[in-house]
Amino acid sequence: MTTIKLQNTRTRKKEVFEPIDAQNVRMYVCGPTVYDRAHLGNARPVVVFDVLFRLLRKVYGSDHVTYARNFTDVDDKINARAAERGRPISDITAETTQWFLDDMGALGALEPNHMPRATAYIAEMITMIEELIAKGHAYADGAGHALFSVKSYEKYGTLSGRSVDDMIAGARVEIADNKRDPMDFVLWKPSTADQPGWDSPWGRGRPGWHIECSAMARDLLGATFDIHGGGNDLMFPHHENEIAQSCCANPDGEFANVWLHNEMLQVEGKKMSKSLGNFFTVKDLLDQGIPGEVIRLVFMQTHYRKPMDWTEEKAKQAEATLRKWRALTAGIEPAACAAAAVMDALADDLNTAGAVAELHKLASSGDAAGLLASAQMMGLLGSDMGAWAEGPSIDLSPFADKLFAARQSAMETKDFSDVDRLKSAFMDAGLEVRMSKTGVELVPGPGFDQSKLEALT
Repeated sequence: MTTIKLQNTRTRKKEVFEPIDAQNVRMYVCGPTVYDRAHLGNARPVVVFDVLFRLLRKVYGSDHVTYARNFTDVDDKINARAAERGRPISDITAETTQWFLDDMGALGALEPNHMPRATAYIAEMITMIEELIAKGHAYADGAGHALFSVKSYEKYGTLSGRSVDDMIAGARVEIADNKRDPMDFVLWKPSTADQPGWDSPWGRGRPGWHIECSAMARDLLGATFDIHGGGNDLMFPHHENEIAQSCCANPDGEFANVWLHNEMLQVEGKKMSKSLGNFFTVKDLLDQGIPGEVIRLVFMQTHYRKPMDWTEEKAKQAEATLRKWRALTAGIEPAACAAAAVMDALADDLNTAGAVAELHKLASSGDAAGLLASAQMMGLLGSDMGAWAEGPSIDLSPFADKLFAARQSAMETKDFSDVDRLKSAFMDAGLEVRMSKTGVELVPGPGFDQSKLEALT
């Protein structure tokens, strides 16, 4: 069996992954707050943990891995968006949830085994809050709030490596009269008549953000499970608060044994931001004609623990690579299993960049069957994602014949202006022009634009 090693944020070490139960390997990843389209940065953890999900399924068997990723469908951002657009909250969350699934599906991401919605787990959240209050780890303020007492959990800050005093000094902490300590955080808060709300022992209200993941993970995966993942922007306070709540509610459990965090994404070397004009949703890129498979390969070319820089040039190179790989593997059956070198790279702390390098080696050696099996294991070269790479709907032979005839004429007249004009136009349309004494071949390349070609007819 392949030995998987993962860099555990909690211990700050690369460790051999040993599941609690090899018959039921369990992973939880923090999902989106559904109020808008997923931006490119939101997609990175989806692809990262999709690759890990595939690797775990390959090693332990698809029936022995359980993956849960939540949808936060109760949140003040959602409330604000619904009010802004004059639409029911349920309509906003249903629409954006489906957008997310569609966009991530376009990137080749498998759907997790469980995709719980926060609003379906309110009862479990209330139960956990009651347990925390009963154990002395939380308190009610008498005005509709329930809050977690951070100092009641002595290990708080272990994941992020911060002391409570440092966090108070360096973090933007909400100071409120109802808190016993500035670091205490909200588990439950009151709702006004126009806000979503549920009856609770503390009055009509709604949950704080952090409690939902603790309650859903416990219900779906148990008090202790194998892997918890997400972006490193969630390490503090979200993941730190999850650990505190869960370990205090279940003192005999560890919550998650392994913590994985992916680094953030940049665009052309700069932080993605609307003010810089470099903010893209996944749908924006798909609408620009950049295939989901291309986006996926660009992501995989950078190790998940390193900052990833999305560039137009990387997208073009990835498209060219995938076209070559698809041409090489067309009409063949994949090998029985992925290449050992690819599996070894992925098993070494999910080294997708190393795995992609091995795919290039397989392609260069002409091992098409090995390339296809290995790429498909990583979510690439699937038949369901290849429509974008199929040949153009327009017949290229008349254009090739036209260029060849112009070349033959130019050989006699020594006037190559028409040849240069046609060749330049074909290249501008995204065609690779291959000329020989016997004919001309036109091959669609990255960014092929059929409309430019049709303008030449």
